Amino acid sequence: MRKILVTGGAGFIGSSLAGKLAEDPDNYVVIVDNLLTGSIKKLPESPYRNLRFIKCDVNHFDDISSVFFAYTFDYVFHYAAVVGVKRTLSHPVMVLEDITGIKNILNLSKNTGVKRVYFSSSSEVYGEPVEFPQNEETTPLNSRLPYAIVKNVGEAYLRSYQREFGLEFTIFRFFNTYGPKQSRDFVISKFLYAALQNSEITIYGNGKQTRTFCYIDDNIEACCNAFYNNMFVNDVANIGGKKEITVLELADIIIKVTGSSSKIVHAAELKEGHMTRRQPDISKMNLLLKREPTPFETGLKRVIDEGQFISLI
Repeated sequence: MRKILVTGGAGFIGSSLAGKLAEDPDNYVVIVDNLLTGSIKKLPESPYRNLRFIKCDVNHFDDISSVFFAYTFDYVFHYAAVVGVKRTLSHPVMVLEDITGIKNILNLSKNTGVKRVYFSSSSEVYGEPVEFPQNEETTPLNSRLPYAIVKNVGEAYLRSYQREFGLEFTIFRFFNTYGPKQSRDFVISKFLYAALQNSEITIYGNGKQTRTFCYIDDNIEACCNAFYNNMFVNDVANIGGKKEITVLELADIIIKVTGSSSKIVHAAELKEGHMTRRQPDISKMNLLLKREPTPFETGLKRVIDEGQFISLI
């Protein structure tokens, strides 16, 4: 049986990943989360008997080391992080503390026989982009935001531990992922919540900044395929959507899909945290997914139909 640790497993993406891994009876999945931004409500539901949750902070060595020594994991998915634009901008020192968690995970992994570490990096490592689409081999490293810096440092640690200790890794650079269990800190959930209440939808700046959006099932399927098929070992893969749309177009689509009477209002552009454009090169993700990504409006309708959306945000 494969013993797998998922850190940040009470978060949106981490909980979805843990649930998918637990569907395989050959996996025993341990979730750890300090519940700072995660929630017990997001944890995979029964009947999984091969899954356990432990409240634990990976940034505290004594806390996370006891979990490692108790289970001797084969694989680690390190998804724990302080997330959300406003939260990371408001608490930059807390964000930087996640570097300690990365070091804890890697030191414990190399010392307890972990075969490979999977790391949730971010599109933020690209900073203000210099080319389109954004390719994994060309990373400008021009972002000054603490969150992006931590992800860049994490990637550097993974490469360094592989070179010096032989600890294998796979880095997933997540672009905007959305789904039913996402919290209201993120743009699609925020807009959907407002639209379903027929409230004003607030856009910072002129709304011409672009993003691509990846439905949660596509994210999880791609990452699990990388895991089960040993793909992109000691490599990086963008995990994102194909269609680039402006934030203003996003608001219009959400109003249309929900049949809302919401009005769009504009607020002053944020001083930090809003890059002008995101468009990933998803060639590697296409190899992982082996199918067409979920169309954006289809994903939105699934989020609304799930019913969990309002209760969790």
